[in-house]
Amino acid sequence: MTTMPARIIHCSIDRDWRDVYVFAGAPENMPLWASGLASGLERDGDDWIAKGVLGTVRVSFVPHNEFGVIDHTVTIESGLRVYNALRIVPNDSGCEIMFTLLRMPGMTDEQFEADAAHVGRDLEALKRLMER
Repeated sequence: MTTMPARIIHCSIDRDWRDVYVFAGAPENMPLWASGLASGLERDGDDWIAKGVLGTVRVSFVPHNEFGVIDHTVTIESGLRVYNALRIVPNDSGCEIMFTLLRMPGMTDEQFEADAAHVGRDLEALKRLMER
């Protein structure tokens, strides 16, 4: 059994965790802060479809829940499935948003760092939206 290297990227948001969860967990809102989905998401049954640099991708979200979990699986055209763990956790009157970035096999150090920076920018964009 092996595991991929991982990094948890997080951001503190000065807003009640439930508000952040409702906003961030709505696929319709993701293009406002998740730049990888900037083209928008279109519903397709229980899943969502996005078009971008990787072609057409299918996004499957976990059901709405009381734990702040917005995990989702992205399936790209090649069939590669990428599991994305995204959590909103209460922190006093605000919250933490945490994304677990997995380093995919064959990914270079530079690609992993670029991916991490990309996720960090997205979380900061969500913070700006939620704190206005």
